[in-house]
Amino acid sequence: MKDQANFGQALPPTAVRISPDSGLNWTEPGAWQVAPGVRRIPLPLPMDGLRAVNVYVMETDGGLVLVDGGWAIPESREVFESSMREAGYALSDIRRFLVTHLHRDHYTQAYVVGREVGAPVSMGIGDKPSMDLMHDRSLGKDPNLTRLEAAGAVQLAEGWRAMMPTGRPAMDDYGMPDIWLDEDLVLDLGGRSVEAISTPGHTQGHYVFAEKASGLLFAGDHVLPTITPSVGFEPRWVEQPLRDFMDSLVKVRDLPDLMLLPAHGPVAPSSHARVDELLEHHRVRLDQCRAAVAGGAVTAWDVAGELGWTRHERRRDELGPFDAVLAAFETLAHLDLLTLRGDLDRSLDGPEKHYALPTA
Repeated sequence: MKDQANFGQALPPTAVRISPDSGLNWTEPGAWQVAPGVRRIPLPLPMDGLRAVNVYVMETDGGLVLVDGGWAIPESREVFESSMREAGYALSDIRRFLVTHLHRDHYTQAYVVGREVGAPVSMGIGDKPSMDLMHDRSLGKDPNLTRLEAAGAVQLAEGWRAMMPTGRPAMDDYGMPDIWLDEDLVLDLGGRSVEAISTPGHTQGHYVFAEKASGLLFAGDHVLPTITPSVGFEPRWVEQPLRDFMDSLVKVRDLPDLMLLPAHGPVAPSSHARVDELLEHHRVRLDQCRAAVAGGAVTAWDVAGELGWTRHERRRDELGPFDAVLAAFETLAHLDLLTLRGDLDRSLDGPEKHYALPTA
């Protein structure tokens, strides 16, 4: 889940952080200049504690290139259009969308606007299996329910079903992208050279975009300045999302230290500093998970009950239904990585995964 990782610092919650480009709350609507020819447009989110997603606009010789697009809802569209006008832009100036990953707060408005103005939408090919699954009309059981069974958290299934649409939702704003990005590549964006870097973990198709000449990292949800991104929360589950995420963090750490332009939260000065914090957070979390198993916890849900969640160190049973599900999945990912490393043994009791210290 997107839980806080401030390591004891008395810092304010994400929702009230000030962004240096605006001097205001990072969610304040506008088209805030973060660097020459680059603006940040925060767009509102429904039912999300983070309140907004940042869309970035790059001016190029051929028009505008946008990183992410927001959630295709009327409130977001209204703010998007007014913020573009404030900067002197028209929607018809948009030439391309670079979407960091498939989650609806990043993808759906890019898809809708892209169709309207003829701007192609790019996304990482690692997200194609999840997109295919979402478009599969023959899909039966929700794969998240299978994952809850594996975590030993079947009691969450009823609450999860209550949050989901009763019928299959329309996919009008979730069509396939025009371009699938595959592996790492350099994009010539008309006077701007931007590296598209595959960073699986948050989702398998996640990409970040680095413009080294300007010292900028468009980080999507891979590196967030005040919270720890969820891992593997996507329709097509993968076996080791946390391993992939941590490997991708190391990959980004090998880049020059860049200004962090995140999808959620204020602009931050150092990608290196934040990557180091995130890696340390997960090292600590892995140790905590192993200690919980050593203390007698057997399932991911058991282990989640021994951990603190969010910046307030809330107990598992204090979480709302959605965050409780994410806690189960996050813990499952940590335990599976410990198993891969040989620090735990894993067995199956029906669909449920059980964990134990290795036998001598």
